[in-house]
Amino acid sequence: MFSGWGLSWGGWLDNRRGEWWLLAQILLICAHLLPAWPAPAVWGLAIWPRPLLVLGAVILLCGLALALKAFLALGESLSPLPAPKHNNHLVITGPYSHCRHPLYQAILVSSLGMVIGLGSILHLVLMISLAVLLRSKAHREERSLIPLHPDYATYQATTPAIIPGVVGLDWRQ
Repeated sequence: MFSGWGLSWGGWLDNRRGEWWLLAQILLICAHLLPAWPAPAVWGLAIWPRPLLVLGAVILLCGLALALKAFLALGESLSPLPAPKHNNHLVITGPYSHCRHPLYQAILVSSLGMVIGLGSILHLVLMISLAVLLRSKAHREERSLIPLHPDYATYQATTPAIIPGVVGLDWRQ
């Protein structure tokens, strides 16, 4: 599952398979480990309300569960790069029957959990930045998949991209 990704030192230098997209994604995800900013005191609270903290944790866990389900569904076709693996298979079942990029959806759901759980403007900016990045990464990925899979155009036309019904995250051809 983790082999054949095509990662190379040359790729990190010249972005030949979209390595810079992956690096930006990793940096934005890791930035979610930063503390909430501004602190709850700015909102006039000693601590962030427990119900919001619990709701955020539940949403985060749902995002992680969705990621695991999508990760397993891709099997040997899994790649962190927008360039598909050689000899990949088009997966359109399981979570991929509901949206074309459920791993990206899972990342955004998890990020939303952090925003709600921490009440952080910083984390809201990180989530919006992730949405913009993942949208662009998905477009690049799809441009690579269309010539490889004749059925991809039909899949694009009938299946939401990342978040169904959300402008910018649901483009259907």
